[in-house]
Order: sequence, then C-alpha cells, then structure tokens
Amino acid sequence: MGEIDEGLDRAGRTRQIPQGAPARLRHLLRGAKGSTKALAAELGVSQRTVQRWLKGASAPKPAAAKAIEQRVRATWQPRVRKRVRKQAESAGFMLHVSARFGYTAAGGSTDDPRERTITQHMPGDVARRLYEARDAGASDAEQERILADGLREHYFQDRGRRADGLDVTLEDIAWMDLEI
Repeated sequence: MGEIDEGLDRAGRTRQIPQGAPARLRHLLRGAKGSTKALAAELGVSQRTVQRWLKGASAPKPAAAKAIEQRVRATWQPRVRKRVRKQAESAGFMLHVSARFGYTAAGGSTDDPRERTITQHMPGDVARRLYEARDAGASDAEQERILADGLREHYFQDRGRRADGLDVTLEDIAWMDLEI
C-alpha cells in the first residue's frame, strides 16, 4: 500500500484499526457470524489454527498476518468510509504533503526537482479521481500523477491565473495526510 492509499485509508476511519492478531481476528470473526470454521476457510488455514491465533497461543506467519490485516482494512467501518468518500467527492479535502516536485514550463525551461511542503484544499473531482484510481488498482505512480495534476491546477497555476503551460511532477512522497 502506497502513501496515497494509506492517506485515503486513514482519512476514512474514525477509530484505529485493531492492533494485534487476536483483536483483528475477533473483528473478522464477527463478520463470519462467530464461526471459526468459516473464518478459517476464508483465510485458507485450519479451524484449529484460527483458534490458536485467537487465544494468542501462536501468531500468524507474515503472509497470513498480512492477509488478515488486508481483510480487516477492507471491512473496518464500511459506513464511515462510504460517508467520508461521499463527502470528499462533493466538498473536496485538505492535502498536506511533503515531496519532491519537478517543473517544466512552456518555454522549455525546467526546474530540477526539489522538496516542498504544501498544504492545499483540493476539490472533489481530484478526490473522485483518486478513489476511482484506487478502486481500479492503479499504481502509486498513477495516483501520484493525479495528485500532481490537481496540485498543478489548484496550487501552482491558481486555477489558470498564473504559470500557464507549467507541468508538475510529484516524486518521493516523504509524508502525506488528508483531512476530509
């Protein structure tokens, strides 16, 4: 999961995701209606293994732990995630990012990439494109391009009032946060 995916994920939660395998498994067990057998089938392990993990008698191997975490992330607070997404797509979001930005201007002039920290309100169409790209399984580079295009239009060009013909690249995100 890239920095942009993690930012969208963090913005879509009001409570922290359960930490530790037993807590995560208890969450998944509620979705399986209390059936350790059904949960074991979903995870591709034996029922006894799930029972051991729940008791804390053993810990999942790294591949199983990652699969458990991904399932929990996918099922954690679905109504909250849906509400936050709808709000972001209609009203936009506040982007806080520290990354390397490169520029190419119309006259062929360039500016070598340099690190900048930017805080900018991004409109709903940028949020919609980011969510759609994530849903389609877009790469980190494609999501970075969407953010770079949004920042070019709304931050660097100030919605067409300056820097006509400027192209912006976004690389090496040091940190990023989204407020919705």
